[in-house]
Amino acid sequence: MGPIATALAIMGGLGLFFGAVLAVAYRFLRVPEDPRLEAVENLLPATNCGACGSPGCHAFAERLLAGDAAPSGCTVSAPSAVEAIAELLGVDAGAADKRVARIHCAGDKGHAFQMAAYEGFESCRAASMVSAGGKACSWGCLGLADCQSACTFGAITMSPEGLPVVDPAKCTACGDCIDACPRDLITLVPVRQPLIVQCSAPLTGEDARMICRVACDACGRCVNDARPGLIQMRNGLPVIDYGDLGFTEPGPTLRCPTGAIQWVTAKQFTAEQEAKSHGRLG
Repeated sequence: MGPIATALAIMGGLGLFFGAVLAVAYRFLRVPEDPRLEAVENLLPATNCGACGSPGCHAFAERLLAGDAAPSGCTVSAPSAVEAIAELLGVDAGAADKRVARIHCAGDKGHAFQMAAYEGFESCRAASMVSAGGKACSWGCLGLADCQSACTFGAITMSPEGLPVVDPAKCTACGDCIDACPRDLITLVPVRQPLIVQCSAPLTGEDARMICRVACDACGRCVNDARPGLIQMRNGLPVIDYGDLGFTEPGPTLRCPTGAIQWVTAKQFTAEQEAKSHGRLG
Protein backbone atom coordinates (compact mmCIF):
# COMPACT_ATOMS: atom_id res chain seq x y z
CA MET A 1 0.00 0.00 0.00
CA GLY A 2 1.43 3.37 -0.99
CA PRO A 3 1.96 6.28 1.39
CA ILE A 4 -1.03 8.19 -0.01
CA ALA A 5 -3.38 5.26 0.45
CA THR A 6 -2.04 4.72 3.97
CA ALA A 7 -2.65 8.37 4.86
CA LEU A 8 -6.18 8.20 3.47
CA ALA A 9 -6.90 5.03 5.42
CA ILE A 10 -5.62 6.61 8.64
CA MET A 11 -7.69 9.76 8.08
CA GLY A 12 -10.77 7.68 7.30
CA GLY A 13 -10.25 5.57 10.43
CA LEU A 14 -9.85 8.65 12.60
CA GLY A 15 -13.00 10.13 11.10
CA LEU A 16 -14.98 6.99 11.87
CA PHE A 17 -13.57 6.83 15.40
CA PHE A 18 -14.37 10.44 16.32
CA GLY A 19 -17.73 10.20 14.62
CA ALA A 20 -18.59 7.22 16.80
CA VAL A 21 -17.40 9.12 19.92
CA LEU A 22 -19.62 12.09 19.06
CA ALA A 23 -22.61 9.85 18.39
CA VAL A 24 -22.21 8.12 21.75
CA ALA A 25 -21.73 11.47 23.54
CA TYR A 26 -24.85 12.89 21.91
CA ARG A 27 -26.84 9.79 22.85
CA PHE A 28 -25.89 9.73 26.52
CA LEU A 29 -24.76 13.27 27.42
CA ARG A 30 -27.17 15.59 25.57
CA VAL A 31 -29.57 17.69 27.61
CA PRO A 32 -33.14 17.16 26.37
CA GLU A 33 -34.73 20.35 25.02
CA ASP A 34 -37.97 21.43 26.61
CA PRO A 35 -40.67 20.61 24.01
CA ARG A 36 -42.42 23.85 24.94
CA LEU A 37 -39.52 25.95 23.66
CA GLU A 38 -40.51 25.71 20.01
CA ALA A 39 -44.17 26.36 20.84
CA VAL A 40 -43.30 29.49 22.82
CA GLU A 41 -40.95 30.74 20.13
CA ASN A 42 -43.67 30.28 17.50
CA LEU A 43 -45.93 32.56 19.56
CA LEU A 44 -43.31 35.31 19.68
CA PRO A 45 -43.16 37.86 16.82
CA ALA A 46 -39.73 36.76 15.46
CA THR A 47 -38.61 40.39 15.17
CA ASN A 48 -35.47 39.81 17.30
CA CYS A 49 -35.59 43.52 18.20
CA GLY A 50 -34.05 43.16 21.66
CA ALA A 51 -36.64 45.34 23.41
CA CYS A 52 -37.21 42.55 25.94
CA GLY A 53 -33.57 42.69 27.01
CA SER A 54 -32.65 39.46 25.22
CA PRO A 55 -30.60 39.22 22.01
CA GLY A 56 -33.50 37.62 20.16
CA CYS A 57 -36.83 35.83 20.41
CA HIS A 58 -35.21 32.40 20.92
CA ALA A 59 -33.21 33.70 23.89
CA PHE A 60 -36.33 35.34 25.33
CA ALA A 61 -38.24 32.06 24.97
CA GLU A 62 -35.49 30.34 26.96
CA ARG A 63 -35.79 32.98 29.68
CA LEU A 64 -39.55 32.44 29.79
CA LEU A 65 -39.09 28.71 30.28
CA ALA A 66 -36.51 29.34 33.00
CA GLY A 67 -38.88 31.69 34.81
CA ASP A 68 -36.51 34.63 34.39
CA ALA A 69 -39.00 36.76 32.45
CA ALA A 70 -42.74 37.34 32.16
CA PRO A 71 -44.60 37.02 28.83
CA SER A 72 -45.51 40.70 28.98
CA GLY A 73 -41.79 41.46 28.67
CA CYS A 74 -42.21 41.17 24.91
CA THR A 75 -43.47 44.63 24.00
CA VAL A 76 -44.01 43.69 20.36
CA SER A 77 -46.41 40.79 20.87
CA ALA A 78 -50.14 41.41 20.72
CA PRO A 79 -52.04 41.00 24.02
CA SER A 80 -53.58 37.78 22.68
CA ALA A 81 -50.13 36.29 22.04
CA VAL A 82 -48.93 37.28 25.51
CA GLU A 83 -51.95 35.57 27.05
CA ALA A 84 -51.39 32.47 24.90
CA ILE A 85 -47.79 32.18 26.11
CA ALA A 86 -48.87 32.63 29.72
CA GLU A 87 -51.50 29.93 29.32
CA LEU A 88 -49.04 27.56 27.66
CA LEU A 89 -46.52 27.98 30.48
CA GLY A 90 -49.10 28.19 33.25
CA VAL A 91 -47.78 31.52 34.52
CA ASP A 92 -49.08 35.04 35.06
CA ALA A 93 -48.72 37.18 31.94
CA GLY A 94 -47.36 40.02 34.06
CA ALA A 95 -47.83 43.73 33.65
CA ALA A 96 -45.19 45.47 31.58
CA ASP A 97 -44.43 49.10 32.30
CA LYS A 98 -44.64 50.31 28.72
CA ARG A 99 -41.86 52.60 27.63
CA VAL A 100 -41.81 54.83 24.59
CA ALA A 101 -39.16 56.76 22.70
CA ARG A 102 -39.18 60.50 23.38
CA ILE A 103 -37.36 63.19 21.41
CA HIS A 104 -35.56 65.71 23.60
CA CYS A 105 -35.68 68.56 21.12
CA ALA A 106 -38.46 70.87 19.97
CA GLY A 107 -36.26 73.02 17.76
CA ASP A 108 -37.99 72.60 14.45
CA LYS A 109 -37.69 74.86 11.41
CA GLY A 110 -40.00 77.43 12.95
CA HIS A 111 -38.15 77.69 16.27
CA ALA A 112 -34.45 76.85 15.87
CA PHE A 113 -32.20 79.36 14.12
CA GLN A 114 -30.14 78.34 11.09
CA MET A 115 -26.61 79.59 10.42
CA ALA A 116 -26.28 77.92 7.03
CA ALA A 117 -28.06 75.55 4.67
CA TYR A 118 -26.76 72.02 4.67
CA GLU A 119 -26.37 70.41 1.26
CA GLY A 120 -25.11 66.88 1.11
CA PHE A 121 -25.99 63.29 1.87
CA GLU A 122 -29.41 63.19 3.51
CA SER A 123 -28.33 61.77 6.85
CA CYS A 124 -28.20 63.24 10.33
CA ARG A 125 -24.90 61.49 10.99
CA ALA A 126 -23.37 62.93 7.82
CA ALA A 127 -24.72 66.43 8.48
CA SER A 128 -23.45 66.42 12.06
CA MET A 129 -19.91 66.16 10.69
CA VAL A 130 -20.31 69.24 8.50
CA SER A 131 -20.59 72.43 10.56
CA ALA A 132 -23.20 70.82 12.84
CA GLY A 133 -25.60 70.61 9.90
CA GLY A 134 -26.05 74.36 9.66
CA LYS A 135 -28.12 74.69 12.83
CA ALA A 136 -27.20 77.34 15.39
CA CYS A 137 -27.85 74.77 18.09
CA SER A 138 -25.18 72.12 17.86
CA TRP A 139 -27.16 69.89 20.22
CA GLY A 140 -30.51 69.95 18.40
CA CYS A 141 -32.28 67.60 16.02
CA LEU A 142 -30.94 67.76 12.46
CA GLY A 143 -34.24 66.58 10.99
CA LEU A 144 -32.84 64.25 8.32
CA ALA A 145 -34.76 61.19 9.52
CA ASP A 146 -32.05 58.74 10.58
CA CYS A 147 -34.32 57.67 13.45
CA GLN A 148 -37.24 57.15 11.07
CA SER A 149 -35.11 54.99 8.79
CA ALA A 150 -33.91 52.91 11.74
CA CYS A 151 -37.42 52.23 13.07
CA THR A 152 -38.58 48.93 11.59
CA PHE A 153 -42.00 49.26 13.23
CA GLY A 154 -43.04 52.47 11.50
CA ALA A 155 -43.39 54.28 14.83
CA ILE A 156 -41.50 57.41 13.75
CA THR A 157 -42.50 59.87 11.05
CA MET A 158 -41.06 63.29 10.25
CA SER A 159 -43.30 66.33 10.66
CA PRO A 160 -43.41 69.00 7.93
CA GLU A 161 -41.38 71.19 10.28
CA GLY A 162 -38.55 68.65 10.38
CA LEU A 163 -38.93 66.92 13.73
CA PRO A 164 -39.50 63.21 14.47
CA VAL A 165 -42.99 62.32 15.69
CA VAL A 166 -43.32 59.12 17.71
CA ASP A 167 -46.50 57.04 17.65
CA PRO A 168 -46.63 55.49 21.16
CA ALA A 169 -49.02 52.78 19.95
CA LYS A 170 -46.42 51.47 17.48
CA CYS A 171 -43.27 52.09 19.52
CA THR A 172 -41.84 48.88 21.00
CA ALA A 173 -38.96 50.52 22.88
CA CYS A 174 -36.45 48.49 20.88
CA GLY A 175 -33.86 51.28 21.02
CA ASP A 176 -32.85 51.27 17.34
CA CYS A 177 -33.69 54.97 17.02
CA ILE A 178 -31.44 55.74 19.99
CA ASP A 179 -28.48 54.13 18.26
CA ALA A 180 -29.27 55.96 15.02
CA CYS A 181 -29.35 59.49 16.48
CA PRO A 182 -25.88 61.11 16.38
CA ARG A 183 -26.99 63.78 18.87
CA ASP A 184 -28.23 61.34 21.55
CA LEU A 185 -31.61 63.09 21.59
CA ILE A 186 -33.78 60.03 22.11
CA THR A 187 -34.44 58.14 25.32
CA LEU A 188 -36.93 55.51 26.42
CA VAL A 189 -39.21 56.72 29.19
CA PRO A 190 -42.29 55.23 30.89
CA VAL A 191 -45.41 56.23 29.03
CA ARG A 192 -47.10 56.63 32.44
CA GLN A 193 -44.92 59.67 33.20
CA PRO A 194 -45.94 62.29 30.63
CA LEU A 195 -43.48 64.99 31.73
CA ILE A 196 -40.91 65.51 28.95
CA VAL A 197 -37.96 67.89 28.64
CA GLN A 198 -37.66 68.85 24.98
CA CYS A 199 -34.28 70.51 24.94
CA SER A 200 -30.71 69.18 25.12
CA ALA A 201 -28.68 72.38 24.90
CA PRO A 202 -26.57 72.88 28.06
CA LEU A 203 -26.83 76.68 27.89
CA THR A 204 -28.40 79.28 30.15
CA GLY A 205 -30.33 82.52 29.80
CA GLU A 206 -29.89 84.57 26.66
CA ASP A 207 -27.26 82.18 25.27
CA ALA A 208 -29.94 79.50 25.01
CA ARG A 209 -32.66 81.75 23.60
CA MET A 210 -30.33 83.11 20.92
CA ILE A 211 -30.07 79.71 19.23
CA CYS A 212 -33.66 78.47 19.66
CA ARG A 213 -36.95 80.05 20.69
CA VAL A 214 -37.97 76.95 22.64
CA ALA A 215 -34.64 76.21 24.30
CA CYS A 216 -34.43 75.72 28.05
CA ASP A 217 -32.82 78.81 29.61
CA ALA A 218 -32.15 77.07 32.95
CA CYS A 219 -34.46 79.39 34.92
CA GLY A 220 -35.24 76.55 37.35
CA ARG A 221 -38.96 77.30 37.68
CA CYS A 222 -39.91 73.74 36.78
CA VAL A 223 -37.76 72.45 39.65
CA ASN A 224 -39.41 74.81 42.11
CA ASP A 225 -42.91 73.88 40.91
CA ALA A 226 -42.36 70.12 41.03
CA ARG A 227 -42.50 67.78 43.98
CA PRO A 228 -39.11 67.79 45.78
CA GLY A 229 -36.72 65.37 44.11
CA LEU A 230 -38.72 64.89 40.92
CA ILE A 231 -36.63 67.32 38.83
CA GLN A 232 -33.03 68.42 39.27
CA MET A 233 -30.98 70.91 37.26
CA ARG A 234 -27.82 69.41 35.76
CA ASN A 235 -25.58 71.23 33.29
CA GLY A 236 -28.25 73.83 32.69
CA LEU A 237 -31.02 71.32 31.95
CA PRO A 238 -33.86 69.86 34.02
CA VAL A 239 -33.48 66.12 34.60
CA ILE A 240 -36.62 64.17 35.51
CA ASP A 241 -36.55 61.16 37.83
CA TYR A 242 -38.51 58.64 35.75
CA GLY A 243 -38.44 56.18 38.61
CA ASP A 244 -41.00 58.46 40.26
CA LEU A 245 -44.30 57.69 38.53
CA GLY A 246 -46.58 59.26 41.11
CA PHE A 247 -46.58 62.75 39.64
CA THR A 248 -49.96 63.44 38.09
CA GLU A 249 -50.12 67.22 37.57
CA PRO A 250 -48.50 69.34 34.84
CA GLY A 251 -47.43 71.98 37.35
CA PRO A 252 -43.73 72.13 36.33
CA THR A 253 -44.72 73.13 32.78
CA LEU A 254 -46.95 76.06 33.65
CA ARG A 255 -44.32 78.72 34.33
CA CYS A 256 -41.73 77.58 31.77
CA PRO A 257 -41.00 80.74 29.74
CA THR A 258 -40.03 78.89 26.55
CA GLY A 259 -42.12 75.71 26.67
CA ALA A 260 -39.03 73.54 26.85
CA ILE A 261 -40.75 71.20 29.31
CA GLN A 262 -44.01 69.65 28.14
CA TRP A 263 -46.83 67.56 29.56
CA VAL A 264 -47.85 64.86 27.08
CA THR A 265 -51.47 63.91 27.66
CA ALA A 266 -52.75 60.36 27.39
CA LYS A 267 -54.51 61.29 24.15
CA GLN A 268 -52.90 59.62 21.13
CA PHE A 269 -52.13 62.33 18.60
CA THR A 270 -51.94 61.56 14.93
CA ALA A 271 -48.83 62.62 13.04
CA GLU A 272 -50.86 65.36 11.36
CA GLN A 273 -52.11 66.73 14.70
CA GLU A 274 -48.63 66.66 16.16
CA ALA A 275 -47.26 68.40 13.08
CA LYS A 276 -49.72 71.23 13.69
CA SER A 277 -48.25 71.64 17.15
CA HIS A 278 -44.78 71.77 15.51
CA GLY A 279 -43.88 68.35 16.86
CA ARG A 280 -43.45 69.71 20.37
CA LEU A 281 -45.16 66.73 21.92
CA GLY A 282 -42.89 64.34 19.92
